[in-house]
Amino acid sequence: MSETNSKQRIAVYPGSFDPVTMGHLDIIQRAAKQFDVLIVAVLNNRSKNPLFTVEERMDLIRQVTGHIPNIEVDSFRDLTANYVRQKNAQAIMRGIRSVTDFEYEMQMASTNHKLNPEAETVFMMTNPKYSYLSSSIVKEIAAYHGDVTDLVPPEVEKALRSKF
Repeated sequence: MSETNSKQRIAVYPGSFDPVTMGHLDIIQRAAKQFDVLIVAVLNNRSKNPLFTVEERMDLIRQVTGHIPNIEVDSFRDLTANYVRQKNAQAIMRGIRSVTDFEYEMQMASTNHKLNPEAETVFMMTNPKYSYLSSSIVKEIAAYHGDVTDLVPPEVEKALRSKF
């Protein structure tokens, strides 16, 4: 695909990524193959009390995705639909682990479409081996000094150990 006569296909993968897990990384790697640019966008949500700062989360994502050439890491503090429009993206990437996720994600996709009809939400099923995995579960295990080796990349495991 020539960049001079066709528009780049850009997707935004928004989330808190507190911290980035193997499930997130699986979606990132697979989504990056589907788009020219995948922007992994860390939501700076004022209502949450994250373990890692936005800068730490962005740095960890950069560390674990450094081998993927078409990844950009950014942060935002706005509606996803507005951020996607600002980035001229055509798609919002979302991972689905379960039926419960699907119900919530359908509601968010409908809302985002209402706010930005130009962007489509693309759902990607999580690899079944990560279907139970969430950042909250990882933090809970790490807080009690449990083994998170298979749940997060080594860089994230090291960062978790330094926090607890």
